[in-house]
Amino acid sequence: MRHYPTNSPQAAARIVALALVADGHVSQSELDRLDRLGACRQLGIAAEEMSTLLQTFCEDLLQARHSHWGDARQIEPEMLAQLMAEVDDPLLRRRVLQLCVAVVEADGHVADGESVVLVNAVEQWGLHRQMLDATAPS
Repeated sequence: MRHYPTNSPQAAARIVALALVADGHVSQSELDRLDRLGACRQLGIAAEEMSTLLQTFCEDLLQARHSHWGDARQIEPEMLAQLMAEVDDPLLRRRVLQLCVAVVEADGHVADGESVVLVNAVEQWGLHRQMLDATAPS
C-alpha cells in the first residue's frame, strides 16, 4: 500500500476513494455527488489526480495479501487503521467524513462495506458527535 504524507490531499482523497469502492463498484451517482460538492476542490486535488489516485488505490487493494478490493469488510483492520491514521487534522477529518457520507448516500443504499468504512472513520477519528450532528433533522 502506498504511503502519503499525513494530511496530504492524496491521503484524504484516498479515504474518499475507499468509500467509493467499498460496495464493489463506483456508480455514476457517487461521482456526480462528489462533483456537485466540489470534492476535489475541497480536498485540494485536481480531478485528473483524483482519477489516478482512485486507479492506483484499486491496484493497491488488488495486490494486498488478504484484501478483496470490492468488499471493505475484507480489508484488514490494520490497513484501514493505517489509511485513517494518515489524516489527523480535525477539520480535514470532518471534511473527509462528510464527503464519505455523501458518497455512501448517493445511490440510496448503504452497503456493508460502506458501513465498515464510515464506522472505522468515526471510531478511529473520534467523530461520534459530528456523525450525529450530520444525521440530525434540520
